[in-house]
Amino acid sequence: MEREMTASYEPKLNSEIRIFESSDEIVTDLAEYISQVSEISVKERGYFAIALSGGPLVSFLGKLCEAPYNKTLDWSKWYVFWSDERAVAKNHADSNYKLTKEGFLSKVPILSGHVYSINDNATVEDAATDYEFDIRQLVKVRTVGVSESTDCPKFDLILLGMGSDGHVASLFPNHQALELKDDWVTYITDSPQPPPERITFTLPVINSASNIAILATGIDKANAVHLAVSDSSDGPDALTSLPARMVQPTDGKLVWFLDKAAASSLEALSDDAYEQQHREY
Repeated sequence: MEREMTASYEPKLNSEIRIFESSDEIVTDLAEYISQVSEISVKERGYFAIALSGGPLVSFLGKLCEAPYNKTLDWSKWYVFWSDERAVAKNHADSNYKLTKEGFLSKVPILSGHVYSINDNATVEDAATDYEFDIRQLVKVRTVGVSESTDCPKFDLILLGMGSDGHVASLFPNHQALELKDDWVTYITDSPQPPPERITFTLPVINSASNIAILATGIDKANAVHLAVSDSSDGPDALTSLPARMVQPTDGKLVWFLDKAAASSLEALSDDAYEQQHREY
């Protein structure tokens, strides 16, 4: 497995970039990463609260459904959420829940009562309100942790994909949802990608997580990856034009999982420089 790093910026605090030759290598490393975070969370808190997103991300969870992970992980302690969801029926082709259930949840022994999907019978506004209420109830009993810095929920892990436009969850470039400070979950009715109605975690919730992983593959992501990890500042407008740049953990750690195509705009550092600037998880 090859690890590279861009030399054109000072690496951000508490961040790491992992670059892989192939998607298969990402799948393998991501499974081990999730397994480690799960094990630590269960040991320290007694629970593992993970938020997933849809799209291609689910296809990278396959190794968790196989030995040894399907036997060694304490699945009874897993609580599953979505960082964003489309406001469609659970059996709709666009549903992140449907995609995740078919590709992952149906293959591992996570308790059905620990899987928190949105209310697909409600309006998108009510669905967002209901989802935030559910999370608040779980924060009260510390099934989901709480950030001492922000008073937001502190998910043990939030897994995000990134679009070629730099969007994460359903937070799109220059959208007013990026400005929200107090809401944990919000809704949009004007997604630039169909379907238009979605709910999404807000940036304060994403940034309050103990661990955040962003997965990006393909040459179409290369420019967004380069801009997202760069520390060059062009003012606040530059941030909102690329939501992935706004993913900056408050107290946690961010790990990028990239294939070589998505990382192709990054300049390689030497292995020594990489080791000096980053610590293995």
